[in-house]
Amino acid sequence: AIAAAVTTLTLLALGMSAASATGRGFGNGTGMGVGSGSVQGAGYGWARGRGTADGRGHCLASAAASGTLTDAQKSALVALAGEEKLAHDIYTTLAQRYPAVVQFARIAGAETRHQSALDGLIAKYELQDPNAGLALGAFASADRRAQYVSLLARATDAVAALAVGATIEQLDIADLAALLKTVKAPDVVQVLTNLDRASDMHLAAFSR
Repeated sequence: AIAAAVTTLTLLALGMSAASATGRGFGNGTGMGVGSGSVQGAGYGWARGRGTADGRGHCLASAAASGTLTDAQKSALVALAGEEKLAHDIYTTLAQRYPAVVQFARIAGAETRHQSALDGLIAKYELQDPNAGLALGAFASADRRAQYVSLLARATDAVAALAVGATIEQLDIADLAALLKTVKAPDVVQVLTNLDRASDMHLAAFSR
């Protein structure tokens, strides 16, 4: 029963559903998901209960109309891209350090998709990609690199590592909410809203 509960929690938080799960998807497409919880158009869903999946996907990458961004909003969008790399790189490193904690490897994969969604916006609005060509643990900003080192230093055991994950997701949620309060461009709003939902699920995975 404990193993089943852990599996359900992990699926709920990570946006992935097993063949026996009912998934409500959000991912890289729209449509009805069946079986593995994937959604036609390469979506991915979160699982509740048992049965076949029957969910509609919401795109991480946005097909919505473009809008206009202020200089402050552009800077915030670029900063979010750096923050997603921070999350990805830390989770990847912690997955290697604590392989029994399955959240890290799976959420690192989700962060890769998040970076891709933001990369699409950065390219569309002709902004400078802060992550271009950078290896794991490397950052354009010295402050971001220091943040990376500091957070990893706090992950002294598996429980502390999960707390680090929760801290990162709380930071993401706060920064996403702050930008969503001001931005009006439909495509940016769509991507940020979906990232916010995903961060909520990741926070649940790390916190419980």
